[in-house]
Amino acid sequence: MSVQLSIVVPVFCSEGILKELYRRIVEAVEPRHHNFELVLVEDVGGDRSWELILELAQLDSRVRGFQLARNSGQHNALLCGIRAARGEVVVTLDDDLQNPPEEIIKLLSKLEEGYDVVYGTPQHEQHGFFRNQATRITKFVLRGTMGAETARNVSTFRAFRTEVRDAFVAYKGPTVSIDVLLTWGTSRFSYVKVQHEPRMVGESGYTLRKLITHTFNMVTGFSTLPLQLASIIGIGFSFFGIFVLAYVIGRYLINDISVPGFPFLASIITIFSGVQLFALGIFGEYLARMYFRSMEHPSYSIYRDTAHFQKNTDDSS
Repeated sequence: MSVQLSIVVPVFCSEGILKELYRRIVEAVEPRHHNFELVLVEDVGGDRSWELILELAQLDSRVRGFQLARNSGQHNALLCGIRAARGEVVVTLDDDLQNPPEEIIKLLSKLEEGYDVVYGTPQHEQHGFFRNQATRITKFVLRGTMGAETARNVSTFRAFRTEVRDAFVAYKGPTVSIDVLLTWGTSRFSYVKVQHEPRMVGESGYTLRKLITHTFNMVTGFSTLPLQLASIIGIGFSFFGIFVLAYVIGRYLINDISVPGFPFLASIITIFSGVQLFALGIFGEYLARMYFRSMEHPSYSIYRDTAHFQKNTDDSS
């Protein structure tokens, strides 16, 4: 029997909430979509999440679990689950229950109107200050590929038709952004307003350092904005240099007075040297990413999955 719906959840340090997440997903989805699967991808958080995933998989055959070989990040874990999904529609949501599973039906109803991707946009976000600022920067970067209106409503709570992933099935690289990859397959995006609840257990795995790193990867990995910025700064300082040269020559010709030498020259050299180093740093980032892409470094590596354990259980019985 074909699977109608795949619900993909990246799991990180969620042993205290995983069973509640499973219960609420089943109660919300089962009445309308009996043929569904729950794909849980454990991103090596170091707690008992994987053991709980194994327990759920033994109790319910609709639960499929994957444990990554190393911590790869939320988007990389999502990509693993999305590629493993067997349903006609994929829904992704976080493991912290800030996105209520009861709101999945809203996304699916909107998807039936003819869209390929539907986001669940929080009415009032319950994240901290730094997480909110990083989210705003990420959405700003996405505007170039998704359009201003669509990027404004991006969230980790999304539903999309599975055939959209065909556009990025061959993607390889350590830097992953699911939202950018979805733009490779369609331009039919929409959104619905959903509830966003406070985190029930624990704290977010996104530290300030991780937020900065993710935002920087987004900017340099899927956008040419830094290169454009370096070009604009270079052009600006070129005009500034021409203006300074005109000022020096004009003052000498009109007043027969030369500009004091060393301090003025040293300040100009310092400014231009700083701009050149900044531009070289930007170019270096892009060259480094091309280098890592050429190595074909995988986005994630699966260590084990529940199918392996289920097979061993059947063989032993």
